[in-house]
Amino acid sequence: MLFGKLLPREGNFFEMFNQHAQHIVEAARAFSQLVANYGDPHLREKYNQDVDAAEHAADRVTQDVNRLIHKTFITPIDREQIHSLINTMDDVADLIQDSAETMALYDVRVMTDEISRLTDLSLKCCERLRDAVQLLDKIADQPVAEAALKTCEEIDRLESDADRVMRSAMSKLFREEPDVREVIKLKAIYELLETITDKCEDVANLIEGIILENS
Repeated sequence: MLFGKLLPREGNFFEMFNQHAQHIVEAARAFSQLVANYGDPHLREKYNQDVDAAEHAADRVTQDVNRLIHKTFITPIDREQIHSLINTMDDVADLIQDSAETMALYDVRVMTDEISRLTDLSLKCCERLRDAVQLLDKIADQPVAEAALKTCEEIDRLESDADRVMRSAMSKLFREEPDVREVIKLKAIYELLETITDKCEDVANLIEGIILENS
């Protein structure tokens, strides 16, 4: 009994999830502003830096959570669930940063309507992800659990919308863009942006599993 009492219990995992989710939203909002102000080189650089700062902050939270898993005797949810959730969330932040970096590396000159639409859907997915994560520590309350599940369903619908936008964007790109280099550039950007929503859906699926197992 004494041994168990001396070991750390639970840890502040839910608060760390919330911190990470907020950094994801910060990265997504900065990326959205980057797209909206892409024609201004100074603003483009500023928002690129904001994306990087948010992604680095998310990385630090991920590292802290992964360290805390090994130091905590009793965790509030299954260790594998904690590990999968925080690392999949970190994939979302990484993909947002990858999208910004790819635009710079490929020297994308003009934002298409499809990039703007996919960016908007990605931001909405990230905001819904944050909303679902914020409910995790209260899922023992049935109405809260149901609200979290509904938020996960919203993420699924947004991902489906993004998938349709990307298919339409690809069709238009291959039919109307004569420059092969532009096709390669834009195809990569479209795929990355749609993958952000895919990864948000992966997080939503993990949250649904946690709720069903623990509520």
